[in-house]
Amino acid sequence: MPLIQATILQGRSIEQKREFFARVTQVAAETLNVKPEQVRVVINEVPPEHWCIGGLSKADIDAKNAKN
Repeated sequence: MPLIQATILQGRSIEQKREFFARVTQVAAETLNVKPEQVRVVINEVPPEHWCIGGLSKADIDAKNAKN
């Protein structure tokens, strides 16, 4: 029973997450030769304040880019 975990920034729509679940499940089932019902997918959503890129939070980067 494969368990796939993805960490993403908060802000995706429920439709995007449903599509992600469906596609990841399909690829895992085909690649690992298991039934889709055996695949587990977990999304861990992180707020932009807790996501760091190059020493700056994603929230700070977005705020800086909005000013420019």
